[in-house]
Amino acid sequence: MSLLSKKAVVLLLAVASLGALNAQAAKVVAKEAASTQKVSMLGNKFTFTLPKGFIANALPPSSTGASGTMYTNETTKTVVIAAENTIPGGVNAKDNDGEFLDATASDFATEQAKALPDFTKLSEKSITQKGTGLGLRQLDSIATQGGGKTLDTTLMAASGTRMALVQVISRLSDNAGHEALVKQIVSGK
Repeated sequence: MSLLSKKAVVLLLAVASLGALNAQAAKVVAKEAASTQKVSMLGNKFTFTLPKGFIANALPPSSTGASGTMYTNETTKTVVIAAENTIPGGVNAKDNDGEFLDATASDFATEQAKALPDFTKLSEKSITQKGTGLGLRQLDSIATQGGGKTLDTTLMAASGTRMALVQVISRLSDNAGHEALVKQIVSGK
């Protein structure tokens, strides 16, 4: 299972990394920034609403089938990347598949440490969403990205043949705003 989850994480990481690099290129669209952004993943099993101020930019589809959207908030300098892909090898994950999520989180942390020289893992949590029963793994870290130190929370989930990754990247100085946004995403509100 670890090899399959590693492949899945690498595919999603490629999409997420591309989005983080393009964050500086996001254009503000006044109408979109004035409204909330509803995000739905895994066939509506993982949903959340981003607060006003976020602008959605579709990421180019990858050759592996990964797709996603990057949401940027110019005011808070926050980026949220939501990506989804098919799990390689025909694996069918339960909605709260602890073994799959543990291996995926571990492999993701290893890949982040390779990609970001000053990556520091702060914590890892196992969460079950109330109401849906969907299992999430939350990996909190800090690293230098986009020219400065950032807070990064990555949420991973899987259901059936699909897996999802949501990365929240904020300035290191915005710990309170970062935690509030992560809490909102995890709660599904």
